[in-house]
Amino acid sequence: MTYEHLDADLVNELLGNGRASLRSLAEELDVSVTTVSNHLSDLEEEGVIEGYTPIVDYDAVGYDVTAIMQLKAEGNALPEITETLREHEQMISVYEVTGDYDVIAVGKFKDTDDMNDQIKQLLTDPDINQSNTSVVLNQVAENEQFELETDDD
Repeated sequence: MTYEHLDADLVNELLGNGRASLRSLAEELDVSVTTVSNHLSDLEEEGVIEGYTPIVDYDAVGYDVTAIMQLKAEGNALPEITETLREHEQMISVYEVTGDYDVIAVGKFKDTDDMNDQIKQLLTDPDINQSNTSVVLNQVAENEQFELETDDD
């Protein structure tokens, strides 16, 4: 294998098995363990790979309700609102967006009462002008990642 696409190929292998050993990655990519280790360290240092974490099925552990909140922020309060949402342990995604709303946040909750209580608490912030909350009826795809393209693709 040439080293031209090694980083992308290494990322793609890890997407398939994030627990793969350096030895198995080296064998799969036909390079030395040292080469894999060095490239992996570089990818981590550059922030391409931010960590290794399990993918949790929140439904399986009792968080059956997913809510998507759209929020309008008052003036320059956007950074404070997004930081509050980011720090909230049950918010799994927080985005600043264009369009009618300023923020979209996705949260996981035990049930609708838990969702209602926590959303009401978040919405007491006077810097939130307007909100729209949708409850997810069916999870079609979640936590999906895609392989990086190489010229070989």
